[in-house]
Amino acid sequence: MEEIQSQPDLYRSSSSSASSPTSRVPSSHFFYVRKPGSLRQPISFEDSPEWEDTPDVDLRMEDEANGGDSINDATTTPVSPSLSKMNSGSMASPPVPEGGAGVVRKIAGASIAWKDLTVTMKGKRKYSDKVVKSSNGYAFPGTMTVIMGPAKSGKSTLLRALAGRLPPSAKMYGEVFVNGSKSHMPYGSYGFVERETQLIGSLTVREFLYYSALLQLPGFLFQKRSVVEDAIQAMSLSDYANKLIGGHCYMKGLRSGERRRVSIARELVMRPHILFIDEPLYHLDSVSALLMMVTLKKLASMGCTLVFTIYQSSTEVFGLFDRICLLSNGNTLFFGETLACLQHFSNAGFPCPIMQSPSDHFLRAINTDFDRIIAMCKNWQDDNGDFSAVNMDTAVAIRTLEATYKSSADADSVETMILKLTEREGTQLKSKGKAGAATRVAVLTWRSLLVMSREWKYYWLRLILYMILTLSIGTLYSGLGHSLSSVATRVAAVFVFVSFASLLGIAGIPSLLKEIKIYRSEASNQHSGAFVFLLGQFLGSIPFLFLMSISSSLVFYFMVGLRDDFSLLMYFVLNFFMCLLVNEGLMLSIACIWRDVYWSTLTLISVHVIMMLAAGHFRIRNALPKPVWTYPFAYISFHTYSIEGLLENEYLGEVFAVGEVRSISGYQAIQGNYQISPDTNSKWRNMLVLLAMAFGYRLLVYVLLRFGLNKNVSGCLLLSHKKNNSSR
Repeated sequence: MEEIQSQPDLYRSSSSSASSPTSRVPSSHFFYVRKPGSLRQPISFEDSPEWEDTPDVDLRMEDEANGGDSINDATTTPVSPSLSKMNSGSMASPPVPEGGAGVVRKIAGASIAWKDLTVTMKGKRKYSDKVVKSSNGYAFPGTMTVIMGPAKSGKSTLLRALAGRLPPSAKMYGEVFVNGSKSHMPYGSYGFVERETQLIGSLTVREFLYYSALLQLPGFLFQKRSVVEDAIQAMSLSDYANKLIGGHCYMKGLRSGERRRVSIARELVMRPHILFIDEPLYHLDSVSALLMMVTLKKLASMGCTLVFTIYQSSTEVFGLFDRICLLSNGNTLFFGETLACLQHFSNAGFPCPIMQSPSDHFLRAINTDFDRIIAMCKNWQDDNGDFSAVNMDTAVAIRTLEATYKSSADADSVETMILKLTEREGTQLKSKGKAGAATRVAVLTWRSLLVMSREWKYYWLRLILYMILTLSIGTLYSGLGHSLSSVATRVAAVFVFVSFASLLGIAGIPSLLKEIKIYRSEASNQHSGAFVFLLGQFLGSIPFLFLMSISSSLVFYFMVGLRDDFSLLMYFVLNFFMCLLVNEGLMLSIACIWRDVYWSTLTLISVHVIMMLAAGHFRIRNALPKPVWTYPFAYISFHTYSIEGLLENEYLGEVFAVGEVRSISGYQAIQGNYQISPDTNSKWRNMLVLLAMAFGYRLLVYVLLRFGLNKNVSGCLLLSHKKNNSSR
């Protein structure tokens, strides 16, 4: 200990001394050591309390077709060469808790290996298009393989390359083997959890997972309930199964740790062989992070193959990893057992100091951002002399670590293992089937109805705003009567009602953006599609839009005092309902284009103002300037068709007396205030135009979702399939 503390330059050791780390650092001072024969158990700290021993994880794959093939034999590999140099004899590692009394079924994992994997992206980095460079590695069933490195080191890109989810702009070179073959992973054989996933806060954990199972799995309902309960049990969510994800009123929702586990449980519904997770500890505190990793360790013990990225971890979390792939600027600095990585740094001349987390030490050595900190602090002094003992040149450290790894026995053992894994093909992964389109539409419709009924910001808030607006307009224009002098005022009342009600619909923009985010999250894993999402959202919104239309129309109709006829009243309700459908489609299309609350709101306000100006109230349509206001604004404004239909419904067939002997028709009475058609069927043509607009906007949304938002998802899957098929 005294020898280590007395070194003036702790992080920059000479290459000669690095060749014999045991001569510099006593073996008893290593931060992490294990008992003999416990290489697959979590690493323990020397001063930790007593823990009971846990049995080793069974890593053998279930392969009925190929009893003892090379893939299964590869899982019983010897210890990494670097580990044989280390002395062990500390206390046993902490066991992984079983988590609940229920028995969770085993998962048949699959081995995955990658050889000379290189990924290039144009414009991703200034100095090189290569995001990942000649990476080699593997992962076994029942183990946790972590890809670690600083920001922009290529962690997520490597993970996406293994899962076949690279964007179309990326090009992948090299080979990826699953159970020894180069075939792509079919639907349901693997799961991928994004760094940020969108959950539905108004559903409970059990409801959310059950609807996800209905969207993903074919089969009977009772079978889906069983897999949902298995997923809840596997992710230790039994205590939160009946709790709302986002909370309600004064009840708090799930914390970030529980939310992250729910997002992982959604992928476990398919019982995947391999599970890829991008930053499982993203935005988690130390306690939530430890609980997450212990839960994932339990999941790995069930047989699942876990591969995930991580930026930094605590001491306890680091001890749970089985293998580590260390990246920096796309270069692989190490791949192998967790303890072997510590020995690798020591061999390169950068031993992990006592009382420092290994992950902190690794990132300190390979993160070039620390060079800026050193430059800022080089002239600062504290009571102990230097402001910071961190004075290592990271560029030199990266080159040293990379060169040491390439010439080490660890790199040779990785190549040997990959060769052994790919000698003979194992069991081919099969697709687990999907739920039918009709089933998905029904599930999404019912889920939308449930969410919209619970979430007051969806339609209940708009209903309140509409009622306030209608009462305000009704009291403002009440007592007009049916005289000829009230025609202009009545036209203004109808215009204000339709225009302002459409403008207030902008309050639903945040809810629509949330639905689009949920769709993108589900579509990325092929749980949903553009057509079923649009149809489910459309069918789910109809009851609420009709409720808003009939409640607002009835209040306005009777307070303003329109014609007392039931058929005319029903047309008024249907016309306003169609107006709301068109407005909903317009908002959905604008939200799909911008995907931002501010710009969507600003765009919608601008569009509505232009449509109001071209609606024919401020100036009759015949008098509007032809190039811009008549074509196209007046003809694309749904306000025009809605107001024209409502006024035709009110005035066609009406007769007004002028003096004692003369009378004029309603069409003649309104000519000076608004342009309508004298044809009695014109109001139904306006209704059909509104219906066509409602479907037209949703067709635009479908195009945006199918070829815009979903382009990267479908493109990366198609790209992965083409590459795997061409490599056969």
